[in-house]
Amino acid sequence: MSSPRDIRIDKVTVNIGVGEAGERLVKAQKVLEMVTGQKSVQTISKTVNRDLGIRVGMPLGCKVTLRGEAAEGFLGRALPIRERRVYAYSFDREGNMSFGISDYTDFEGMKYDPEIGIFGMDVSVVLRRAGNRITKRSLLRRKIPKSHRVDRDEAIRYMKENYEVEVVE
Repeated sequence: MSSPRDIRIDKVTVNIGVGEAGERLVKAQKVLEMVTGQKSVQTISKTVNRDLGIRVGMPLGCKVTLRGEAAEGFLGRALPIRERRVYAYSFDREGNMSFGISDYTDFEGMKYDPEIGIFGMDVSVVLRRAGNRITKRSLLRRKIPKSHRVDRDEAIRYMKENYEVEVVE
């Protein structure tokens, strides 16, 4: 039986930033669906940047959010691509971890398709303890005390123990 102090993977978000709408964005969505097995969602610009030609509401990329067993399975396939090495600066003080994968063909079973091209992706992992729902619920919403939050050192220890990750300084 699991304890309320046990750390678990809350979600894994896989993101491809394209910077423009159109054919490249459609190809990026296809890559994400091939790699994760789930339908992707477009990410939309919330600001204006005249130098880059970005407007509010303009599609800039796509993402897939994985939870539960799908998240654990994807992480189990993504970490060997990085040779189970993650830099220490990849962990933030809330215990979240992010790393990049330079090419989707590095995943097992993926072949290069000249029509698609090469796409890299960012993987973000959110670690939480049980009881996080109190920050999101509509009735009696509360904050989580610092003692119950996952900090950087605990996240590093969790990844080392459960995924045999080597943290490089």
